Amino acid sequence: MDLTVVAYVIYLFISIGLTVWVARTLSRNGRVFIGDVLQGNEKLADAVNHLLVVGFYLVNIGFVTLYLRSGETIREARGLFEALSVKLGVVLLVLGVMHLGNVWVLTRMRRRGIMERQQTPPVAPQGWTAPAGA
Repeated sequence: MDLTVVAYVIYLFISIGLTVWVARTLSRNGRVFIGDVLQGNEKLADAVNHLLVVGFYLVNIGFVTLYLRSGETIREARGLFEALSVKLGVVLLVLGVMHLGNVWVLTRMRRRGIMERQQTPPVAPQGWTAPAGA
């Protein structure tokens, strides 16, 4: 069997496994932030969380498959490891950037939700007061 095909199989297996692991971790831990932003609306938090996970899968698995092709033929074990290290390193960097992007978006959403709650008065206005000195 050609070592290039072996490299493809190993690359896909590890890359997709890493993508699934990161997506599950983001989903499990990001739900807390989404629930806080949406002020306890659990159904909406679950829906938003699921949509974020689907988008994460689409972007990352799309990148992994586009980045699959190798321009050179791998002829020995050393070349196999070198090709895999470069490809997996790039995939890990992309996953890290996507992870940081998701955390940044969730943090901004949470911060905005906290600010909106602080601006809302705890009691609705009950009347009107004339200006002083009138």
